[in-house]
Amino acid sequence: MPPAPGDHEARREDVSQAVWHVLADKGFGGLTLRAVASAMDVSTGMLMHYFPTKRALVAHALDLLEKRSAERPRRERPTAGLAALGAMLLDILPLTADDIARNRIWVSSWDLALADDALGTDQADRYTRMRSVIRPHLEAARDLGELPATADPEQLAASAVAFTHGLVVQALFDPGRFPEEVQIAMLDDFLASLAKPRPGVGVGRPVPGK
Repeated sequence: MPPAPGDHEARREDVSQAVWHVLADKGFGGLTLRAVASAMDVSTGMLMHYFPTKRALVAHALDLLEKRSAERPRRERPTAGLAALGAMLLDILPLTADDIARNRIWVSSWDLALADDALGTDQADRYTRMRSVIRPHLEAARDLGELPATADPEQLAASAVAFTHGLVVQALFDPGRFPEEVQIAMLDDFLASLAKPRPGVGVGRPVPGK
């Protein structure tokens, strides 16, 4: 018998918490109806009232991950320009235990998204939204003179996402080579490489002896 409407809504948070627990422990590779049911101490039959298929469970997990990522604590953002962009990108990097766990889950989801056209489209849409959030900071940086007047904010937004997620993957697989201070320094160098060069100054750093 399916749960009553009130019970159904009351248990949705329990289900989401169990899904998150499995994701944090095993990643998407270990996300199964059986694993979530075990985390809730219920039968898989009961859980199938919420998720009749594995794909429905995965889609819910991705929505939950995006929601938790959006609601996580953020650093204080400067008002505009490259400094604001830097603060935003720092929030993405795996610099804390929670950031590491969240990024491990995201990376584990990519294999599923590549194998499923609909999930892949959803992931592409997430990247589109991410670039759209980054772009205004680059437009502001260009207007402030931090970037060349010819800078293309759309292309730079794509570069920023590619750089940041590339660094995320390296830091997850080789944390000894990419500890917190190295990640921050690399991000600083990336932002400096975007900045408008000044006479007698290299890309973001003074030329020795000048």
